[in-house]
Amino acid sequence: MQIIASTVSLTVDDVAASQQFFTTHLGYTEQAAAEGFASLAREDGAVDIVLLARGTQVLPADQHAGGLILAFTVTDVRAEEKRLIAAGVEITMPLREEAWGERLFQITDPNGVIVQFVEWAAPATP
Repeated sequence: MQIIASTVSLTVDDVAASQQFFTTHLGYTEQAAAEGFASLAREDGAVDIVLLARGTQVLPADQHAGGLILAFTVTDVRAEEKRLIAAGVEITMPLREEAWGERLFQITDPNGVIVQFVEWAAPATP
């Protein structure tokens, strides 16, 4: 098997709201769109995103993105947090550093999709 791309498909109530959030704040561009559907991509290694409206014929009406965290590993997590704050994005989990070496913070899109930004560092020594 050779995987040439990865895509996460998110079922949301308001496709346009999530599409605007990801294109405005996270650098995604629209690749294709129709009623109840949007395909988003970036030119770097980020996973592509497909947004589907809840209740679309190909999906069960009760399927949604609940319980999902969309995580992006970045090179300067502090700078990303500052950039998003300056853009007016609410930080829903402030920057923290875990003992195992993970620095992270979270934002949440208008449909409740949690987006986590992570930077790895050497774990703290006991």
